Amino acid sequence: MLSTSQLRDVGLENGLCAVGVTDAGILEPARSVLKLRKKKQLQGDMQFTYRNPDRSTDVHAHMSTASSVVAGAYRYSGDSSQPASRLAMTAQIARYASFDAYIELDKGLQAIASRLRKEGYKARVVADSNALVDRNVAWQAGLGWYGKNTNMLLGDIGSWVVLGAVVTNCELEATGPPVQDGCGSCSRCIEDCPTGAIVAPGVLDAKRCIAWLVQSAEPIPIEFREAVGDRIYGCDICQEVCPPNRSVGKQPAENTPSSRRVDVAWLLEASDDEIEAKYASWYIADRNIDVIRRTALVVLGNVGDPTSEQVREILRRYLAHPTIFLQSHAIWAARRLGLDDLLRDVRKTDNETLQQELASDVRRIVA
Repeated sequence: MLSTSQLRDVGLENGLCAVGVTDAGILEPARSVLKLRKKKQLQGDMQFTYRNPDRSTDVHAHMSTASSVVAGAYRYSGDSSQPASRLAMTAQIARYASFDAYIELDKGLQAIASRLRKEGYKARVVADSNALVDRNVAWQAGLGWYGKNTNMLLGDIGSWVVLGAVVTNCELEATGPPVQDGCGSCSRCIEDCPTGAIVAPGVLDAKRCIAWLVQSAEPIPIEFREAVGDRIYGCDICQEVCPPNRSVGKQPAENTPSSRRVDVAWLLEASDDEIEAKYASWYIADRNIDVIRRTALVVLGNVGDPTSEQVREILRRYLAHPTIFLQSHAIWAARRLGLDDLLRDVRKTDNETLQQELASDVRRIVA
């Protein structure tokens, strides 16, 4: 009979950094927590596993005969250093998105699934689909604990991982029990979050989280735009300040991301097809590339050089843009850079949204 240790070896040999097993029961506390946070509207317009908690916490919804779930983790970064120093007109990408770590995760999980099928069992890989709460699977399998920043922390690996699972009808020995809290009295992630998004230990208000705000299809709230800084996609602050993560050694060369900086001017000048081709692995709400441009305008307002003619020209173009979604963020960027002279024609508008942007106090410091 196939053993848990054999499957662990298969996963580790195929790039995974940790492998564990749990049973196919309802995923708790994820189900109760998702429902409670939806009731409190902490998810904002985020869907993912919030869309249908009963399904995303039910292993049998993915395989009616399931007996076990294999949890797998792929380490995408162990480098505790900061990204390359800021360059003029560039934006920062979160580490997990600097290359497609889910491709590597999938290779390891597929290898486990193939071994199970070879032995005559059913196996289904569930990863990067928001169909199953993989953090709960990993927690039950004893891979790590839920950090106060809501990430799964794996022993000496930290939280620089992406997670996935293999659902199977093979009865495997579980590797739990769940790891108890390892954060102790530390609250660095809560204290250092620039928008106060971690409203209690392990509780995230997505409506304040930069990582979600830059992906959301909604306008970025004015009060959080300065805090976005130079982040175009994702945010690593709560992981970067986490002591276990900071103590992790340098990452292996083969896992080194290609680049974590993006040319902001290029994002604001490139076509939809060009951006889609270059960042195909990014989650983009409704595949609307204007969501990326919206964030790029906020970054431009935070890092742009107001004396640059290129910056002024980009803002002139977006201040006259037919899409109010982009035009309103361009107003904020121009105000932020002190380029009120560019707003002369915009002030003639009767549009309520644009009038609110023009009247807003964009110099506020986020509390």
